[in-house]
Amino acid sequence: MNKRLCIALLLGMSMIACTTTMPANQASHVSKRQAIDANAEETLNDLYHQAKGSRELVAKAKGVLVFPSVLTAGFMVGGAYGEGELRIGNEQAGYYKTMTGSIGFQAGAQSKAIIFLFMTQEALDHFRQGNGWTAGVDANVALLTIGADGSVDTETAKAPVVGFVLTNGGLMFNVSLQGTKVSRLNL
Repeated sequence: MNKRLCIALLLGMSMIACTTTMPANQASHVSKRQAIDANAEETLNDLYHQAKGSRELVAKAKGVLVFPSVLTAGFMVGGAYGEGELRIGNEQAGYYKTMTGSIGFQAGAQSKAIIFLFMTQEALDHFRQGNGWTAGVDANVALLTIGADGSVDTETAKAPVVGFVLTNGGLMFNVSLQGTKVSRLNL
């Protein structure tokens, strides 16, 4: 074979290899996005069933950041990780990941859902313009509570950023979202 033909074959084969790996990678990203979308929708529906007035509050929010499953695990030193999506006007507006670390007496693992509601345009813009965002540093997050009648506490809902934490047992009230780090997930 002559040298030009060998180079052409090598270039052709490398082009084929590039095109055969890309669709599989794109397909895995598509399926991951679809799973996040479906799980976020299910998490919001769980919230609506557990807290009267939450659907209306979510509708008023300028943006809704939903992490359907944040896995927390540790023994003395712990960490948490989850993936979710930002919704603006009921449309998907980006994928994000959350990570948290902790030190202290702890043992075990748990999964929870975290929902952040950006109630003002300023709070949403601040979140979207940064390279990363940390609850308690970049914005104070008011953890929403449920009143005696089972509805959302309207005073807490007036904060620029509010949050819900859900477990299999229902809404959690005595948790802190301080230090929860959020950054963009490239999918």
